[in-house]
Amino acid sequence: MIIDGRLADALWHPSPNFNARPEGCEPNLIVIHNISLPPRQFGTPYVTDFFLNKLDPNAHEYFASIAHLQVSSHVLIDRTGTVHQYVRFDDRAWHAGASRYRGQENCNDFAIGIELEGCDDVPYRDAQYQQLVNVIRQLQTTYPAIGNRITGHEHIAPQRKTDPGAAFDWRLLEHHLQQTLAIDAEHLGDLS
Repeated sequence: MIIDGRLADALWHPSPNFNARPEGCEPNLIVIHNISLPPRQFGTPYVTDFFLNKLDPNAHEYFASIAHLQVSSHVLIDRTGTVHQYVRFDDRAWHAGASRYRGQENCNDFAIGIELEGCDDVPYRDAQYQQLVNVIRQLQTTYPAIGNRITGHEHIAPQRKTDPGAAFDWRLLEHHLQQTLAIDAEHLGDLS
């Protein structure tokens, strides 16, 4: 259940990295991402630290290059399937950067960002797909303009981003959504 822009069953970690959506702009797109900090390491507290501007640049050599960035996502689904929320869905999280969906620029304005703990070439876990489907269904109910508009970061920023990557099973997600909520085929990528 979503109440006041928040998932009732998600762990809440309010990020300072958000602002208001443009006036009259309702969420109408879901963007799926991946993240792991340090890269390719799972189960650490560093993603939450990063989204809260608390990442210690000395904790890992990679962090010195990103600790100054101010980014966030609405939701993170970790490897166990636990859902963490950082920004209310009614607000604009800073997850997509320079991006375009069907000719419309600045996807942060109208998109909801969902991060999966992972990397492009490591299979995601069943628990993550199950929770992703659960979150998507709740979002589609609360924000009907989303419909079947679900895409990857790699599709809206193809020159810059590769996530959720080849390891993400778009067909499995479509199957879990039982085809009545089928993902727009244009955004499934090269599956054949």
